[in-house]
Amino acid sequence: MRSDDDAFPEELVRRVREGYRLQWKGIHGWAHWLRVRQLGLRLAESSGADPRVVELFALFHDARRHNDGLDPGHGARGAALVESLPLADLGLDAGKRALLAFACTHHTAGFTEADVTVGTCWDADRLDLWRIGTRPDPSLLCTDAAREPEVIRWARQLSFDAG
Repeated sequence: MRSDDDAFPEELVRRVREGYRLQWKGIHGWAHWLRVRQLGLRLAESSGADPRVVELFALFHDARRHNDGLDPGHGARGAALVESLPLADLGLDAGKRALLAFACTHHTAGFTEADVTVGTCWDADRLDLWRIGTRPDPSLLCTDAAREPEVIRWARQLSFDAG
């Protein structure tokens, strides 16, 4: 696993950052993306999710937010960014890119059933709700791994350590 400073390929970070409108250190910014990545990779070890898709979801899911509040189109805008990039830049095939775009588009819809990789992405984001003072509801998580009390406690600690 890479360190936080190089968790994502530098060129991808540059491309995402050039269109990012919010505060880099805000509630939907860099630190959140790093936690979602860390949470997702831990979940993927148990769920069997594709770790590359999970990592890229962390980078793209909030990358095109217009604000920190209600922003219903932000997931689809993040997916459009994903779809605009060459497959080689993402290190994915077309099917995995489609999964990533789907995960980004629908990550705030509240779905609890999905492909295991998509569900792992959504759970990683939901487990970081602690950062805004919200306890993740296990009944709204997709994977058994994310519903484990130990994982929920770890996600809480991860958020508090970052705060």
